[in-house]
Amino acid sequence: MNRHNFFGHLALAIAAVMLAAFMGQMRRMGDGPVRGTFVKREILEQVEPHAGPEIEAADAEDAEVIVRFRAGISTDEIERLTARLNDRLEDRFEFINNEAVIADEDDLSAEAVAAEYSALPEVLYAEPNYEINLSPVEDEEFLEAEGGDDGDEDDPPVIKKGRRPNDQMFAEQWSLTNEGQRGGKAQADISAALAWEKTTGSEKIVVAVLDTGVDYTHRDLFNNIWTRPNGMAPYTDEHLGSVDDRHGYDAADNDGDPMDDNGHGTHCAGIIGAEGDNSEGIAGVNWKVEIMPLKFLSRGGSGTTKDAIEAINYAMDRKKAGVNIRIISASWGSTARSRALGDAIKRASEEGILFIAAAGNSRTNNDRIPHFPSSYDLPNVVAVAALNRRDELASFSNYGLKSVHIGAPGAEILSTWPGDHYEEHSGTSMATPVVSGVAALVLSANPKMSMAELRAHLLDSVDPLPALKGKVSTGGRINAARAVRAE
Repeated sequence: MNRHNFFGHLALAIAAVMLAAFMGQMRRMGDGPVRGTFVKREILEQVEPHAGPEIEAADAEDAEVIVRFRAGISTDEIERLTARLNDRLEDRFEFINNEAVIADEDDLSAEAVAAEYSALPEVLYAEPNYEINLSPVEDEEFLEAEGGDDGDEDDPPVIKKGRRPNDQMFAEQWSLTNEGQRGGKAQADISAALAWEKTTGSEKIVVAVLDTGVDYTHRDLFNNIWTRPNGMAPYTDEHLGSVDDRHGYDAADNDGDPMDDNGHGTHCAGIIGAEGDNSEGIAGVNWKVEIMPLKFLSRGGSGTTKDAIEAINYAMDRKKAGVNIRIISASWGSTARSRALGDAIKRASEEGILFIAAAGNSRTNNDRIPHFPSSYDLPNVVAVAALNRRDELASFSNYGLKSVHIGAPGAEILSTWPGDHYEEHSGTSMATPVVSGVAALVLSANPKMSMAELRAHLLDSVDPLPALKGKVSTGGRINAARAVRAE
């Protein structure tokens, strides 16, 4: 072979290898063979490091504090008080009594400003506007701890009864129907197929996903995304004015576009309500539901307690306007306890909204080291631990006999990802929307059920598991079929 031919053939060979690699990546990210969709295996973890003295205030140009004033203190009085202290009233939460956000203009730290306001007779409490972060952690260690092999591919699958959707990747959704795939334990699932014989969900039930936003254009989600009804006025905020909240709210940017630029929220939304039986991708716990994106975490996965509260405040406003918001799903958390956030969740309880929260991914006992918001002792909070595909407590999952209530599948969960993609992730972040989805499924069959009844019913609808005895208060994994009374 002459030199020119040699280099010509070499160039062609390199081009072929690059083309094959590119096509392989496209198959992993698109609608190729099911096993090719697993482009990432990582634990999507909630923030854990800000505990005790290590808690940090949000990084803002002016230090921000959240202040709760005593009853009867008017906005005019608050503005006079802040002006006297050379501060600025930045926002008031219309549906959270007497809470306001105040920005300092004297270059003081948030802690110093909070102490200044806490000493005032007009104030119940004041605290810094704390930062919240999502912290993805690569989970090779988790896969080793879980013994993550694919099992014996020659073992015949265990076929369960029930209604099965025609979604292309449904066979890999072990959390819904576990037939022993990839080393799993048959029937270590939520019995979704049996539940679907009775109900597959309802577009009359609205679940708010409080997270990084949602890709509301995703082909497996767009039919199940909440849209503000034509006859309903746009959201109006005292300081922002009118907001065109067509598909929800972005508290991070103070606008009506909650598009997900991170991925976490879209993954959680798909678990709750990816459209089922549409020959696309996956099926959610609900084939039909309305998902309201509430964005407060940014592209980098960071946000603040102020923005989380603002998003909850928005949800209550829309409920007052007639939107049937029954559930807020919160797949994030911290060891930092915010009184202001707790008060916001309590107000949501008064509006009949169930708040389902992730227990956390630090392998710790929440009875000893509380994890918020899941550790708030409130009548609307349900704290969720994560299980693997063998009905074992996932190696990363937090637990707590008194403070964590229920277990749900949360390891190697396949769901939607921005850009019409699908990815597999692990974490109590994934277990939480499973329970939120079952709660919505229950409401689709029992729309008049109260929040208190719904919470009690969920906690009564478990399969007892040895792995959860002494770890969560119910001692069991959520069972969708039992919850909708289909078994």
